[in-house]
Amino acid sequence: MGGRIFVNLRAMAYVLAGGKGTRLAPLTSERAKPAVSFAGKYRIVDFVLSNLVNSGIFSIYVLVQFKSQSLMMHLKDGWQFANILGSQFIIPVPAQMRAPGENWYRGTADAIWQNINLIEQAKPDVVVVFGADHVYRMNVLDMIEYHRKVTADVTIATIPADRRSAGEFGVVECMADGRVVRFIEKDPDAPSIPGSPDKVLASMGNYVFSSEALLRMLHEDAHDKSSGHDFGKDVLPRRLDHDRIFAYDFATNHIPGDSGNGGSYWRDVGTVDAYFEANMEIRSSTPPLNLYNRRWPLRTASYPDPPARFENGGNGAAGEAHHSLVSGGCIVAGRVSNSVLGRNVYVHMGATLDECVVLDNCEIGAGSKLRRTILDKNVRLPAGERIGFDADRDRQRWHVTEKGVVVVPGKRSPVEISQIGI
Repeated sequence: MGGRIFVNLRAMAYVLAGGKGTRLAPLTSERAKPAVSFAGKYRIVDFVLSNLVNSGIFSIYVLVQFKSQSLMMHLKDGWQFANILGSQFIIPVPAQMRAPGENWYRGTADAIWQNINLIEQAKPDVVVVFGADHVYRMNVLDMIEYHRKVTADVTIATIPADRRSAGEFGVVECMADGRVVRFIEKDPDAPSIPGSPDKVLASMGNYVFSSEALLRMLHEDAHDKSSGHDFGKDVLPRRLDHDRIFAYDFATNHIPGDSGNGGSYWRDVGTVDAYFEANMEIRSSTPPLNLYNRRWPLRTASYPDPPARFENGGNGAAGEAHHSLVSGGCIVAGRVSNSVLGRNVYVHMGATLDECVVLDNCEIGAGSKLRRTILDKNVRLPAGERIGFDADRDRQRWHVTEKGVVVVPGKRSPVEISQIGI
């Protein structure tokens, strides 16, 4: 059972990591969205797991489903060793087929329902249900403290979002005391925040439940044949008149070691353009998210990579990187600017990269020029390649987003898969 958060309070967590992530294709063509690399050395799932572990919540079930092999390998390599978690655990859990018809997870609520026995056995006071798809820092203890203070049955993490993007989020409407009175699911005409006509209050998809309330809701929903078995769409809207459901203001969240509030940064990296822009934000000279806070470390798998190296090219020019993140094992003999390099990337002599995201084990041939490009894992580019300068040519060969970012799909080899995952 989980560590004690407050006196006489016990918590356990479910991390929902089973979505298809179709909008992030082709980066999700061979892996689950939470397993996609981010900021060079991390995976998207590392953010939610770090938030939970840093908050003292060590009993964590990661509910996996689609294309989960890479994700499970990362959990094994990065999150299941005693020097971080001691006697506690992070366990990947596939669909248990407990529902009639032996289905895969049919929605967020059904995912918890299929693992309801874990709650019944552990008997926690609160159950934390968080998604694994977003990039952010959060002190979960602050949210649990708010949950207890307002004596909520359910607490939903919320953040103001641009009203123009209301069709992409679940939106909540609240009273002045924070009690939720209405859910609006992905509606462009969702009501704005009072006093802020250009903003809506978006649900982050993160919940704290009192255990008794959660069990009651799950049993009710499981027997409702008309339900889509999703918390935001089905379960919680039905309970508004019966349970105390409150919105937690993420902007008030405090991260130890950060000068400001933790709630100033949250990104839904659900599309390739959003993923690219978030990487560009993180690599900037003044990143909006602090990766260097030792009191709130971003944890991930540790690999025996050598240090990054910058070497002279054959023409005498030194390899260089500006305003970039360069991960372990990289060799740079060209010029890298405004970019993010994953592990073991080789930039050959005379190659130039500008505003690029390069995932692990890529090789960029001599004299190549890349601009606004994402290279998936294990890409090998020949000498003299040009990407990001001729949109029509790029579309014939690669995936190009609405904002002109070019994505070059990766290649896999049995040796690399067995060693580092997809």
